[in-house]
Amino acid sequence: MVVQHRQWDVSGQDVFVSLDVHKRSWQVAIMVNDMMHKTFRQMPDVTLLVTYMRRNFPGARYHCVYEAGYCGFWIHDQLRAHGIHCMVINPADVPTTDKEKRGKTNPVDARKLVRGLRNGDLKPIYVPAQVAREDRSFLRTRKLVVAKQTRCKNQIKAMLSFYGIAVPDDIAERHWPRRYIAYLEALKFQSDSGTIALQVLLKELAHHRETLLSLTRMIRQLATTEPYALHVRNLVGIPGISTLTAMILLTELVEMARFHSLDRLASYVGLVPGENSSGDDRTITGITARKNPYLRWILIECAWVAVHKEPVLMQAFAELTKRMTKTRAIIRIARKILNRVRFVLKNEKPYVSSCVSIEDLAIGA
Repeated sequence: MVVQHRQWDVSGQDVFVSLDVHKRSWQVAIMVNDMMHKTFRQMPDVTLLVTYMRRNFPGARYHCVYEAGYCGFWIHDQLRAHGIHCMVINPADVPTTDKEKRGKTNPVDARKLVRGLRNGDLKPIYVPAQVAREDRSFLRTRKLVVAKQTRCKNQIKAMLSFYGIAVPDDIAERHWPRRYIAYLEALKFQSDSGTIALQVLLKELAHHRETLLSLTRMIRQLATTEPYALHVRNLVGIPGISTLTAMILLTELVEMARFHSLDRLASYVGLVPGENSSGDDRTITGITARKNPYLRWILIECAWVAVHKEPVLMQAFAELTKRMTKTRAIIRIARKILNRVRFVLKNEKPYVSSCVSIEDLAIGA
């Protein structure tokens, strides 16, 4: 006897789907109306998931969610291409009970996500277009190469210190000029093995320097193309911002219109104070730990340059350091520069230095 399964009529209803994404498998949880329908594991394949949803819930409105992580946004893009609404959320923003924290499993995480989606408790993060994401990865790759170059330099300096080799006073080593590199290449140890070890590190350093130079040239070329050319020309007028810095800002922010105020922008960057409050007790914990690390890093670097370039910012920094440390004062200068960046990108006009009183700058941008 053939058993015929009655198809569930969910035409016009909302079906909520969450994905706990892993490299080899996805944990899927599905809710229909207020009822948890099913939790199961599947291969990491969007087409497989879409086929299951349309076969079991024909005519329904599908809503998907998953946490941002190593997998990026390709799942989001493919679900949207199938006409399915998809949200990507910050894992730290998912409402979680103490029981779920103590009994953390993949099915528990999936059900927690789908419940938050069904209740409207989740807020999506911004998902840039793929071209913008690729440009962002391009700029971030340069920072990775810089980190590798710095590590290689430190390894060379550690080796020299280990063998008590002092650099002559007439050779400047701060920026590793050609003369310093030539001195290192000419160094000879007592055995061939020591000399070879140093030569290997020097070859690695030369590779990183060459790669960094090539990337920098390509980034400058990218800065002359659309949609960056006009914004770069406008941003470089701000003290402390170069072409490279402008490109980092543009690829990380992508769209300034998504920030409705300076406070929201500063919060995204991480230039706001953290706070712990309970009852009448209010404790400021310093600068927030939640940030875009690339943006906060580059804006603080810009601030250190700007206070040496622009007299108004220099005087504002001097006033701030009278009542706080330099590291805290530079955060406020960075926020002023961020305000200028926001103005330039929002109005699509170049920055023009105006006569602003020191008192106004010391209070806020």
